[in-house]
Amino acid sequence: MTAMAPAQNEPDLSFLLDHTSHVLRTRMAVALDRIGLTARMHCVLVHALGEERTQIQLAEIGGMDKTTMVVTVDALEKAGLAERRQSSTDRRARVIVVTEKGAALAQESSRIVDQVHADALGSLADADREAVLRVLNLLVKGDLETPSESPRPARRARQ
Repeated sequence: MTAMAPAQNEPDLSFLLDHTSHVLRTRMAVALDRIGLTARMHCVLVHALGEERTQIQLAEIGGMDKTTMVVTVDALEKAGLAERRQSSTDRRARVIVVTEKGAALAQESSRIVDQVHADALGSLADADREAVLRVLNLLVKGDLETPSESPRPARRARQ
């Protein structure tokens, strides 16, 4: 006797969000790779440009652990896109400073990211596009704002 899976009456929100997120991440990775960046490198460059920020602050913004952040900044330094420097306000802290080359690449990567997002939403009618973004923002600022505490945390998908 074959066991049958129960009928699913509700849409599988986890699958829908996970699948669209995975496809968007892979498209973003391919697009940014064309200019030699990863999504994490893009994130660090863009957020380090705005104001003086430490590695820890940038890691929090990008949702990275310390090890991943160090590897990312090492790659940016090796490529001549960013430098670690002493903070102007706290001599114990090190900040990430974007070089001129890094700033130019951050502008280009921002255009690429915007285009990937536009392409992802491009098949939707204007009203649907606005609705999707409005509803996702409601979820992110509402019920899905904060992950639940768990003794066995759910793993985030690898980038």
